[in-house]
Amino acid sequence: MKKTTISFLILLNLSFINHSYALFDVNARTVILQDYLSGEILFEKEADYKIYPASMTKIMTSIIAFDYLNSGEISLDDKFLISEKAWRLSKPGFSSMFIMENDEISVENLLKGIIIVSGNDACIALAEGIAGSEEEFALLMTAKAAEIGMSNTNFTNSSGIGDPENYSTVRDVLIMSNYLIKNYPKYYTYFKELEFTWDRTGGEPITQPNTNTLLLKNKAVDGIKTGYLTVEKYSLASTIFKNNRRIIAVGSGFTTKASRTKESNKLLNHGLTKFDTVEITKMKNKFSSLRVWLGKKKEVDVYINEDIFITVPKGKKRLLSANIDYQGPIHAPINKDQKIAILNIYEDKELISSHDVLAMHEVKKVNIILRIVQSFNFLIWGDV
Repeated sequence: MKKTTISFLILLNLSFINHSYALFDVNARTVILQDYLSGEILFEKEADYKIYPASMTKIMTSIIAFDYLNSGEISLDDKFLISEKAWRLSKPGFSSMFIMENDEISVENLLKGIIIVSGNDACIALAEGIAGSEEEFALLMTAKAAEIGMSNTNFTNSSGIGDPENYSTVRDVLIMSNYLIKNYPKYYTYFKELEFTWDRTGGEPITQPNTNTLLLKNKAVDGIKTGYLTVEKYSLASTIFKNNRRIIAVGSGFTTKASRTKESNKLLNHGLTKFDTVEITKMKNKFSSLRVWLGKKKEVDVYINEDIFITVPKGKKRLLSANIDYQGPIHAPINKDQKIAILNIYEDKELISSHDVLAMHEVKKVNIILRIVQSFNFLIWGDV
């Protein structure tokens, strides 16, 4: 048998990412922009600069709660007792849900108080209800950050209130935002709710708007979280979902609340309008069929065990191509999920990525008589 290559075009009229951003900038100290499906970074500016994430910290607070909800250790209907520490942040001057000491509030209301109105009091109440103390909860947050690859982050509290040891980078906040969207679709819908009405105990209901005003400016935006500290200025992790594409942006050091909304919207629209994302294949979908030698089936269907998307800028009209390399025809027997080839993807003629190609099903050998006949035919006719 010989090495066989199947070459084919993925898509015509594509161009490739040119990481030169001389004509594009964002008025913020540090930013990053990513295509969610491909993972391609479309723009970055000082993305590893140390920041104080302020209320973007609450993304991780929510993630820890979602983990506990998914494991069944807590439920949305569970109620947590409000401590004096949590109540002390329930006053003007702080982002607050306005909870009362010794009240009992459901996990769902606390989560909405954190996600929609950025309540610092709700963060402490949730942290204490899950871990016993905010300090223990912060340890869970930092451990989770390390687990998901946030290598330049440390959390010391659940709200993001100023502490020099509560730090991160926009790149790490991007990782956290990706993880949130991918792993908690059931709860992620909270992030796009425009307001939260809390029917509080012993008082009139309180209705507050979502702190993320970008939700009102751009209807395709569905998250994520604002932040503000005097030392850091304004920050925002934001995302837009449109035409089956998702773009995520994180920025910090916006000078005003208005510029935070304007510049973040500019970032997201840059990702949508200047780039296209091409689907190569979805995980475990049939990708192709390859010829089999001495098998009960003449071909084996193949797949790739990951989603493959390529993000490309619009307008340069270049060519994206790929081929499957394998020793073929492939000898039977073939086991299900056996690696039998490699998919290579090229930018022009330059290899940009390689992926294992796996068998979708088993292929058994033919019996001895058929093997002799087929081998004879091959020797005489070259017919396999």
